[in-house]
Amino acid sequence: MHSPYHSGSSERGGRAGLGLVGYRAMDTSKSVMTDLPDLQAYWMPFTANRQFKRDPRFVVDAQGMYYTSHDGQQLLDGVSGLWCCNAGHCHPHIVSAIQEQAAKLDYYTAFQMGYPRTFELANRLAEMAPEGLTSVFFTNSGSESVDTALKIALAWHRMRGEGQRVRLIGRQKGYHGVGFGGISVGGISSNRKLFGALLAGVDHLRHTQDLEHQAFSRGQPEWGAHLADELEEIVALHDASTIAAVIVEAIACSGGVLVPPKGYLERIREICDEHGLLLIFDEVITGFGRTGEAFASQTFGVTPDIITLAKGLTSGAVPMGAVLARRDIYDDFMQGPEQLIEFAHGYTYSGHPLAVAAAHAALDVYQDQGLFERGKETGKLLGDALQALKGKPYVIDIRDFGMLGAVELEPVPGKPTARAQEAFRHCFDNGLLVRTTGDTIALCPALIAEESHIAELVEKLARVLDSLS
Repeated sequence: MHSPYHSGSSERGGRAGLGLVGYRAMDTSKSVMTDLPDLQAYWMPFTANRQFKRDPRFVVDAQGMYYTSHDGQQLLDGVSGLWCCNAGHCHPHIVSAIQEQAAKLDYYTAFQMGYPRTFELANRLAEMAPEGLTSVFFTNSGSESVDTALKIALAWHRMRGEGQRVRLIGRQKGYHGVGFGGISVGGISSNRKLFGALLAGVDHLRHTQDLEHQAFSRGQPEWGAHLADELEEIVALHDASTIAAVIVEAIACSGGVLVPPKGYLERIREICDEHGLLLIFDEVITGFGRTGEAFASQTFGVTPDIITLAKGLTSGAVPMGAVLARRDIYDDFMQGPEQLIEFAHGYTYSGHPLAVAAAHAALDVYQDQGLFERGKETGKLLGDALQALKGKPYVIDIRDFGMLGAVELEPVPGKPTARAQEAFRHCFDNGLLVRTTGDTIALCPALIAEESHIAELVEKLARVLDSLS
């Protein structure tokens, strides 16, 4: 197999040749498992447990763009693990950084203590962030980042004497993790329906998808900017004085890779400014190169007040999340006696040293291998290749932006998700890992993908589409 990493000549920070140093070629002969474990104890997340345990799919190894299944099959990873392994799997620089950190400092508490490398990481993120978003709060996941951002928004208004601003506005088809805050502002019904009334005072914008006007758009759809005006109606209904924040994904990936129409995010920003609402962009998926820039907000030219991050922050190697906030928001918390805690929030593993090491290493790789710019160029290839699938059986829409793509399928009557699930299983059996959401096949290849990987991905997907019943 061709090496998935490119050797570099950079000596920045002593990081010579991040590409091939320590690279381990995948030996699939040593990855075959003949005896599988008992499957009953593990309650699997977001999985049809009974179906899986009747017909399990295991992976046991990974390198670069490929997983190896338990029976030795090579699987091209078309979704970067779960939207997160932006530098590919088991990058040697990231692996080495984690190993070295584990032997040096395994844990410290971020409560009333510090570790220099954590502060250095915050500084690096602040330098990458959109202008003004220079305060960084560390979490362990996208779900925690979202709940942290919502708490910051509510508390900030209270700190400024506007404690009546308690309403939060999300969007239909939005995904903001699985915390109670996240599923409350989220707009995917299957993630909400089992859990009662959720948070009070939450309302939702309409989603931006409209196949009649947008099907097979390249990049941002031309139609749909006016959908942002619904926020004015919501403000009029509840009164601006009661609303704390609006949260949207820059691109609604888990809802089907729904790219914002041209002008939509700009209009949301204008309305928030007009009424004093904080604007939160969920960039848990779009952060770290997916759109050709560090953050999608930079690609779209719209700066929110708060950004939530995770996934690509460590290239998926160690769980970690972060929240970027405007400096003046942080400053408004820094009041009262200095010995008092200004924001009573945090996690046992906030700024965990292994996660910090992985994040530093991931940022090294992104920078030294030019992966953000590389993703921008490879994203054009991905978009062109995906759009060529128009006309395949049951394909009703194709969407793409940067290193993100989606192929939406016509549902089986009376059996929502069944056709996409069939496609997922056929893809896996044919050496391709994809993600499904509803009846949409979502794609999110690592930024290290080469033209040959894009060709392999789309060729295998085309064969599967041709085989669907």
